[in-house]
Amino acid sequence: MQKILAIAWLTWKAALRFRLFTVIAALLVLAVVGLPLIVKDDGTAAGFTQIILTYTLSAVTLLLGISTLWLSCGSLARDIEECQIQVIATKPIARWQIWLGKWFGIGSLNAVLLLLAGACIYGLLEWRASRLPAAEQKELRQQVLVARGLAKEQNYDAEIDQETETVLQNRLKTSPVTTADLPEVRQQIREQVKSDYQLVPPGYTREWKIDLGYDKSYLAGKPMQLRIKFNAADHNPSGTFVGLWQIGDPEAKKFVQLPPMAGLAPDTFHEFPIPPDLYDSKGVLTIVFLNENNAALLFPLEDGMQVLYPQGSFTLNFLRALGIIFCWLLLLASIGLMAASFLSFPVAAFFSMALLAVAFSGGTLAENLNLGSPTPGVPASHSLGDLITIPLFTGVLDVLNLAENFSPIDALSTGRSIPWSELGRAFGQIVGMLGGSFVVSGIFFFSRRELATAQNQ
Repeated sequence: MQKILAIAWLTWKAALRFRLFTVIAALLVLAVVGLPLIVKDDGTAAGFTQIILTYTLSAVTLLLGISTLWLSCGSLARDIEECQIQVIATKPIARWQIWLGKWFGIGSLNAVLLLLAGACIYGLLEWRASRLPAAEQKELRQQVLVARGLAKEQNYDAEIDQETETVLQNRLKTSPVTTADLPEVRQQIREQVKSDYQLVPPGYTREWKIDLGYDKSYLAGKPMQLRIKFNAADHNPSGTFVGLWQIGDPEAKKFVQLPPMAGLAPDTFHEFPIPPDLYDSKGVLTIVFLNENNAALLFPLEDGMQVLYPQGSFTLNFLRALGIIFCWLLLLASIGLMAASFLSFPVAAFFSMALLAVAFSGGTLAENLNLGSPTPGVPASHSLGDLITIPLFTGVLDVLNLAENFSPIDALSTGRSIPWSELGRAFGQIVGMLGGSFVVSGIFFFSRRELATAQNQ
């Protein structure tokens, strides 16, 4: 470990010598201070705070991500091209220790820069919040500067799958289909069955049972918020809809009926406070919606109805978000060093940026996989090219999702809690699985690279 730390210190000295640390630190502070001055918000304290968190953390992640790739590619490739690595390699130190030393050095450099940027963002938020009136401070710390847990309805996937198979078998008895078309027919039926769980026709009611679980034990008297999202089958001339809500325990006659809420736009999230202590003895909160609109409304099972409640402090939540961003940076460092292990500096930088571009195009890749299909997730044709490329790109998308299935910035800006389990899962998937594969590959390539040949070239 002493040898690895020695290489890490040499990486630090190189970054300080070339003033990379100073330049990146200055750019990070400038982004944190300058962005809130030029972006526009909705005029509310919560809106301004969300803008600060979203834009500043996104800018910090982008700056550190690019600098990490550049430094990791240049740190190893330049040492090889300028014949400096030969001096180190002749000492009693293994090549894998050199590689890990540089990875630790770049990782620790990122940790310091990320903490510096995070401290500036946190200090700016607290300073702006302290200057608000007491009423606005209270609202801000209940909606944004807080770690709110999330509860939603039970998962109906098993019931939907069972009903889908029943309907499918009945249809096959009267209308047989080919084996190639069977997955498409099954997916169409599943979407139809799923819509029955989500749709609220005009004049009908829909009831949700939200189980707060073990968290109910400390929610007595605590404020909660209802977070809803719906889609509309038809659009009103005004483009908005009305919601009538009854929340509480109907059996114990402990419920409230909220005033009619007009101006609810579809395809977007809406949050509004609900009175505390309306759940039953088992911690189940009952929510009833009456659709008095002329159009049917569809509440997605995934995020259509959610209950948010205070679960922890914003400070720890903010640190966990920085931890997930740090996992991304460690992954980028392993990618850059892996590329520099067998490529020259310009080619390694191009290769790393290309991988980063592929990662950012994950959404486009997912859309193209479903292009031309009448239902999501099912290819429209069954050509030989589809049989080869679709499984290939589906595998690529699954790998990308290991790193992309985390949204710490979005969670912070909406005041949602980032559990320790999510941080652990991020470390395991991003650093352990993805980063580990690049680390092993990089050490393998570097251990078998002929340094003298690179010197002659």
